Amino acid sequence: MRRLFQFHGGVHLKEHKKDAMSQPVQAARMPKQLVLPLQQHIGAPAEAIVTAGDKVSKGQLIARPGSAISAPVHASSSGTVAAISEHPVSHPSHLNAPCIIIDTDGEDRWCTDRHPVANYHELPPEKIREHIRDAGIVGMGGAGFPAHIKLNPDDHVVDTLILNGAECEPYITCDEMLLRERALEVIAGLRIMRYALQAKRCIIGIENNKAVAFHVLQEQVRNTGADFIEVIQVPTVYPTGGEKQLIRVLTGKEVPAGGLPLDIGVVCHNVGTAYAVYRAIELAEPLISRYVTIAGSVAHARNLEVLIGTPVIDLIEECGGNRNTLSRVILGGPMMGTALHNVTAPVTKTTNCILVNSTVGDVPLPSRDKHAMPCIRCGNCAIACPIDLLPQQLYWYARAKDFDKVQDYHLFDCIECGCCDYVCPSQIPLVHYFRYAKTEIWAQQHEKTLADIARERHQFREQRLERDKREKQERHKKKRAALKPAGNAASKEDEAKKAAIQAAMDRAKTKRESNGIEPKNTQSLTAEQQQKINEADARRAELKNSPTNKQDVQRDLLQDNNP
Repeated sequence: MRRLFQFHGGVHLKEHKKDAMSQPVQAARMPKQLVLPLQQHIGAPAEAIVTAGDKVSKGQLIARPGSAISAPVHASSSGTVAAISEHPVSHPSHLNAPCIIIDTDGEDRWCTDRHPVANYHELPPEKIREHIRDAGIVGMGGAGFPAHIKLNPDDHVVDTLILNGAECEPYITCDEMLLRERALEVIAGLRIMRYALQAKRCIIGIENNKAVAFHVLQEQVRNTGADFIEVIQVPTVYPTGGEKQLIRVLTGKEVPAGGLPLDIGVVCHNVGTAYAVYRAIELAEPLISRYVTIAGSVAHARNLEVLIGTPVIDLIEECGGNRNTLSRVILGGPMMGTALHNVTAPVTKTTNCILVNSTVGDVPLPSRDKHAMPCIRCGNCAIACPIDLLPQQLYWYARAKDFDKVQDYHLFDCIECGCCDYVCPSQIPLVHYFRYAKTEIWAQQHEKTLADIARERHQFREQRLERDKREKQERHKKKRAALKPAGNAASKEDEAKKAAIQAAMDRAKTKRESNGIEPKNTQSLTAEQQQKINEADARRAELKNSPTNKQDVQRDLLQDNNP
């Protein structure tokens, strides 16, 4: 038996899982319209490469990655692109986002450009990561970090690859059903991921309330002869499914604050991600569907294999929900889920559960949905916090908007699991205050970054102007220095030129005087020349007073001036 460790805090939640696991997983009905957000992952949104009116096939690339940290988007079924426009999505901001909307044709016709990998061991690990990137696979148990990046060891030695099968939220069962029905494929995906990371060993962590899935996994590991894979049961305590908490329980190692599991030689992925990796490598299928739990106030709670982009309301109605009695729909579990503001929002790559709460339902929601009362300083929040923080102090400083002090109490180590909300007898929405403080700090940091950039640009401009001024002064100084030594010689040269010119003028004057040449155009005019001038002046006066054409006058004057 492997020794297990414990993390601080945690809570025991009442389970509501049996109803959704009473039936096998089936494919959800084909929706009439698919809505595919361009951002279903952490990082930059994808960039659409199709336009309205284009025909697309199932699995066809319709949006390419927007940056190194991004993921492509593929058509979940065949049809016609109806529009690329803003549409409601599942986001805490309740803002719309750019989406590719496809009208399905019902044929579900696959694209022909598919190339499965016959033997992935023949490819270098970086090629495996390229295939995973091109398939658009992201982390399917959390925020949706692109999987190919987490599968890059980046000069680190990976000792342990952990597959997270601990579903600690009360209603979610999609991962458990995946392990029950697709254990062999999950293990195959795990082996591929191990090869990409060059990890030494693998651990599949599963909660001890999932006996059927645990035994199925053990049997498949024995059948495949993968002696480097261990299947380990962990205690059912919320939030054991958190990455840092599961690593602590299985290995006893602590992920450093602000660090990554890779820093301690560990990488953690979700079982759904491993299944998607298997389908991408062995079957050349991009990530276009996933298992989703539909639970709560519906007639038939169950798990369905859902096409990415299917509207949430379609799945609720397929499971017997009534849109007229809905009071709230949560994507995810009641502890960490996101409340939808519009039920036409689509299922994305990170959607694992649709929790329906109707006006006649009995879904127990955390205390943050109730009326808050003053803090009584009981300390229950600090006892329950799995990160060993002081939520009470964080709450006071966040409420007072003392954002410097709240960071001193390690606000950004908070994983927003909701344990403090759950145990608070005063029903204070602590997580909401923490999210508010984080958002304000990020906004201030962004403004500070912009101010720093503006200041640096101003300082650079001032330095550039000062440098240009100095360089100009240096150039002038050098020119003056170059001209100063030659100043006396230049003046002597000018005087010599003036003397030569004066001598030439004197020689010309002497020559004229010796030859008796009279100067022209002087007052010494002959009688004949004076008569011609007088006649010309008379004609000018006569023409000036006559109504002759102005142009003719000008022509005559011109002729008189040029005899």
